[in-house]
Amino acid sequence: MIALDTNIVLRYALKDDTEQTRLATDFLRDNECLLLPTVVLEAAWVMGSKRGYALDRATVAERLRHVAGLPNVRVEQATQVAVALRWYETGMDVADALHLALAGSGQGLVTLDRGIRRLAERLQLDHPVVVLETTRGPDV
Repeated sequence: MIALDTNIVLRYALKDDTEQTRLATDFLRDNECLLLPTVVLEAAWVMGSKRGYALDRATVAERLRHVAGLPNVRVEQATQVAVALRWYETGMDVADALHLALAGSGQGLVTLDRGIRRLAERLQLDHPVVVLETTRGPDV
């Protein structure tokens, strides 16, 4: 089994370069591959970013799920990655979603970012988010 780099995932998912798409597709078909959470993070960022492809969250998640569902692809920490993609679709930053999902409901996540906790509460997540509060005013 070999771990995939983000560019393989992107070429397959985006089909934006004929030759590289063919190479990525053939490789994914012919080899046992491992999809890492870090690659999911980077691929989601590239596909969804305005500096990248500016795809909407639903499209990004659908394309990543497609890659993850290929017969020769195994996803490291698949359950947590699936949860993070669902949270990402509902508005959570992809990195925050992965951090929180990988931390698990038993551990939770500590942060200085109140927005993560607000979104986790709005989504009624059972993963605790602890915000360290400062005594100074908000950052500018």
